[in-house]
Amino acid sequence: MSILSPVRAVLAAAVLLLALLAGAVPSAAQTRVKDLVTFDGVRRNQLIGYGLVVGLNGTGDRLINTPFTEQSLKGMLERLGINTRDEVLRTRNAAAVMVTATLPPFSRQGTTIDVTVSALGDATSLLGGTLLVTPLLGADGQAYAVAQGSLSVSGFSAAGAAASVTKGVPTSARIANGAIVERELKFALDDIGAVRMALRNPDFTTANRIADAVNARLGGGSARVLDSTTVDVRIPPQFHGAVARLIGEVEQLSVRPDGIARVVVDERSGTIVIGDDVRVSRVAITQGNLTVRVVETPQVSQPQPFSNGQTVVVPRTDVQVQEGNGRQFVTLGGNVSLQQLVNGLNALGVGPRDMVSILQAIKAAGALHADLEII
Repeated sequence: MSILSPVRAVLAAAVLLLALLAGAVPSAAQTRVKDLVTFDGVRRNQLIGYGLVVGLNGTGDRLINTPFTEQSLKGMLERLGINTRDEVLRTRNAAAVMVTATLPPFSRQGTTIDVTVSALGDATSLLGGTLLVTPLLGADGQAYAVAQGSLSVSGFSAAGAAASVTKGVPTSARIANGAIVERELKFALDDIGAVRMALRNPDFTTANRIADAVNARLGGGSARVLDSTTVDVRIPPQFHGAVARLIGEVEQLSVRPDGIARVVVDERSGTIVIGDDVRVSRVAITQGNLTVRVVETPQVSQPQPFSNGQTVVVPRTDVQVQEGNGRQFVTLGGNVSLQQLVNGLNALGVGPRDMVSILQAIKAAGALHADLEII
């Protein structure tokens, strides 16, 4: 083994360290265009239908409480040649459900899609049920798929005379490949004159970077930015009749996305998400700790024997006010980075919920250079 090998390794490590310190390695990773945009016309469509689930073990709808289930049962039986118009149905093995599904783009006739089945009445469980033939309608009222099959329920419910146990949601189920596509959406990629991309997170900088990447790949003037959301790509002559190939090549281009510095706060759970571009001006922070404790210790006053007195409860209230050890100010330097901001907040020794108040105070002081979004 040559003695030069360890020397080369040390030199390589030193060069990499200097590159990191000098900022030669970009802070933001490259992202595929495929993960940043959606293409006009390439979209999913929502389907919905109303159906009946049968075969339940006494956990279906109470017909006296859900008249639409009884009407549906009678209508189904009449279509099968059974007259029940003047009869009173008392079954609890059927339930009315809503069936939903998503029709993927370019779905062909005969392909299958998954469906979700949800109880509509007062059924307690769909376990063991079977969905009868249910047309699934689009927003235009046309039937695009037909669903039927055995339900797969992840939850269960068991009850006795004095207790019950429920795990998950037994009134919701899925049917894998439970619907067959019967109608196709008419959309031909090769008939369009331009490919239009819509950014999932609108931003002018990101849109311009995508247009620059496309122009570098296809030639100048192929792509232009219409607004912060839309990038229009003119189809070059070599891709006429092969728009799908053009979209595939554009999807694989890599750009560095940009966005507005933002701090997202969820007050209900105490979750705080701070973006990498968030900056804070020089500011000093302290956080107090005041605790007020009220303790009720009622006492019973018992009268002496034969004194004709009454036994009463005498309240005793103890109020204590405790102020924690005063924390010193923590100073955040001017234009600090995300890591410095997190380290400064952690130095205060406070929890996430206290950090919410601190971030709001920093924003009110004009030192937080980011959008503070509270959800």
